[in-house]
Amino acid sequence: MEKPTIQLPETWLKHLKGEFDQDYMVNLKKKLLELKQNKIVFYPPGRQIFNAFNLTPLNNVKVVILGQDPYHGPGQAHGLSFSVPGNVKPPPSLINIYKELQDDLKKQVDFNNGNLENWAKQGVFLLNTTLTVERSKPLSHQKIGWDIFTNKVISVISNKLENIVFILWGSFAQSKKEYIDSSKHLILTAPHPSPLSAHRGFFGSKPFSKTNAFLKSKQIDMVYW
Repeated sequence: MEKPTIQLPETWLKHLKGEFDQDYMVNLKKKLLELKQNKIVFYPPGRQIFNAFNLTPLNNVKVVILGQDPYHGPGQAHGLSFSVPGNVKPPPSLINIYKELQDDLKKQVDFNNGNLENWAKQGVFLLNTTLTVERSKPLSHQKIGWDIFTNKVISVISNKLENIVFILWGSFAQSKKEYIDSSKHLILTAPHPSPLSAHRGFFGSKPFSKTNAFLKSKQIDMVYW
């Protein structure tokens, strides 16, 4: 059987190509293949695992929003952190993100459409630190090697680019600060938008206006959230 090739924009491949030959990634691919052969469902579908990379090439990145792992319900995950396809009901965390967006920018938000592809196409890199998950088993793929890959991705963004806004919601995302050079980039932190923690400081944190103010100060096109 022919080895499937990873479809990624050249700007990403230039810095990440070597990762796909590393032992951890070979084992990771083997694990996903075994799950598929054993008819164990995992999300997102294979062609969407690297969706964030394909919608936001490295040279387009201006904002990074870190998530933990994909949504684990049928049809929800499509490779972008916090996002769901347009025909899927937005989950509670995303509803809270929309509430904060509406309050922060005083704009009308469509609460029925949870698809954030428009953000991704503007340079908002929506990265989950774990790129796959088994159905109804949150964090089930947290320890299979994705973190090695995504830590490398965060380091590449930090090292190769300047004036990026990193939005880190919750303690897990904030643990990735060690891979980010805060002298070159803006790091915005707040509690996670989950209903369990949003009232502890996520609401009122104004990440969207702060991001745009920073981008404007660096003569970078602002995001139309």
